[in-house]
Amino acid sequence: MLVQPYLFFEGRCEEAVEFYKKAVGAEVVMLMRNKDNPESESVKMKLPPGTENKVMHCEFKIGETTLMGSDGFCRGGDAVKFQGFSLSIAVADAAAARKAFAALGSDGGKVEMPLEKTFFSESFGMVTDKFGISWLVNAQAR
Repeated sequence: MLVQPYLFFEGRCEEAVEFYKKAVGAEVVMLMRNKDNPESESVKMKLPPGTENKVMHCEFKIGETTLMGSDGFCRGGDAVKFQGFSLSIAVADAAAARKAFAALGSDGGKVEMPLEKTFFSESFGMVTDKFGISWLVNAQAR
């Protein structure tokens, strides 16, 4: 059994993946656009006009973890609500934690808990990125 996060960015998937490539070294494994959908035209018609180049499905890796994503139904705006979970990223040390934390919080992100030493980590913090994804950044204990 395997459980993997699947994130619906409602029209901003490609932008998000590009952001994660720069912020935390994400690597795109696969990306398929709506226009490449092998299903019948009736399936494609459920999407708004002009969404042919939007992401139907993608897989990207951050470290050893594979995440999946899509533009979903491209509703945008208030349709994107990532609530009730966080993605936890474990890095090697405090320097790597500072780098990941700053990158994820850049360009409109929001610090929820500043990066600091805790009883369980040399460097831990919580940040919500500009797409609304909550991240727990944790430097591994040595």
